[in-house]
Amino acid sequence: MTHQITSENVDSYRKCLLREEYAESTVRKYVGDIRAFCVWLERFGAEESGQGASGSGFFGIDRETAARWKSYLVEEGYASVTVNAMLSSLNSFFRFMGWEECRVKFLKIQRKMFRDQDRELSRSEYGRLQETARAFGNVRLALLLETICATGMRVSEVKYITVENIGRRRADISLKGKIRTILLPGKLCKKLRDYARQRKISSGQIFVTKRENGMSRGQIWREMKRLCGKAGVSPSKVFPHNLRHLFARTFYKVCRDIAGLADVLGHSSIETTRIYLISTGENHALQMEKLGLVS
Repeated sequence: MTHQITSENVDSYRKCLLREEYAESTVRKYVGDIRAFCVWLERFGAEESGQGASGSGFFGIDRETAARWKSYLVEEGYASVTVNAMLSSLNSFFRFMGWEECRVKFLKIQRKMFRDQDRELSRSEYGRLQETARAFGNVRLALLLETICATGMRVSEVKYITVENIGRRRADISLKGKIRTILLPGKLCKKLRDYARQRKISSGQIFVTKRENGMSRGQIWREMKRLCGKAGVSPSKVFPHNLRHLFARTFYKVCRDIAGLADVLGHSSIETTRIYLISTGENHALQMEKLGLVS
């Protein structure tokens, strides 16, 4: 049995994701992947399946078609994790439509043992980014970097750093039926409170623009990237989520409690947390040098 994707059912799927409180960026990603599949299907799928153009722009979809989409992505050189992410979007849509028989298996990826050296942000580089932001008068960015790195929060959660939550020293977030708590260290709360007082922010979000709108993900990303050259830190290491990774590695080094770290990061699976603790392998290499097994 074959099915058809229409603009109406894609829109229904988008609205369903929003009702389930998926982040807007996640919704855009899922819907974008489905539309990319439709573009491929129109350009290549019809000819390969021998169906020909129907004139409506919609073509029959079954599991074989979805499997061919996976093969196409691999042949085009997409990274394995990217292919699986796109297949996840498509499978989610198929589940929403009740087309379970169309779902396709993910690529098998061997667990990565070491992290690329050119992507791991060190504590000293983090310090240089902060110092550089302050030196160039961007106090907001310096404090924002510190807030993300000291709490392990996601960049999408910055909007929950409010005057009210600073008073509570925690931010409780309800998302997709789950409660995620961000703990705010006392020393950080004092810095945030002083900053808010200086900027005459009496309520609501702390990190706002001149027009008092919350900072967007893109704005935070761009401001961080502008620091790279001035701070002498490789751009490949400077992005918001890397601060979360630095927090995770530092937390684990001090506490050695992966279950506790998973709770702080808001992970439902410890396996996800393990990814954050992958090292560059430098320490392993040093230990191997000391084994004395090479004459």
